[in-house]
Amino acid sequence: MTTLLAYAAAALAEIAGCFAVWACLRLGQSAWWLLPGGLSLALFAYLLTLVDSEAAGRAFAAYGGVYIAASLVWLWVVEGQRPDRWDLAGAGICLGGAAVILLGPRT
Repeated sequence: MTTLLAYAAAALAEIAGCFAVWACLRLGQSAWWLLPGGLSLALFAYLLTLVDSEAAGRAFAAYGGVYIAASLVWLWVVEGQRPDRWDLAGAGICLGGAAVILLGPRT
């Protein structure tokens, strides 16, 4: 459960941080957006250290699927664009892959 919460919080922090840079460079927002964006990205990195994994690369790889699904939630909730069936199918495939990476038996 801790891993799932860490991944969910990390996804929110990373997407918010990246969106702050997007808003500054693509939407013409003030450069002041970069300050909370940078803090959010630092929080993202910290939160990934809370994932129960012996290898950072494995934790990061599994996180990729969570990030993709969370990005589609952001697309819908924050940007007001509903994900289509292809978005949802792709996210499902990625989450399945993340589960295999994170939960697969290690020999």
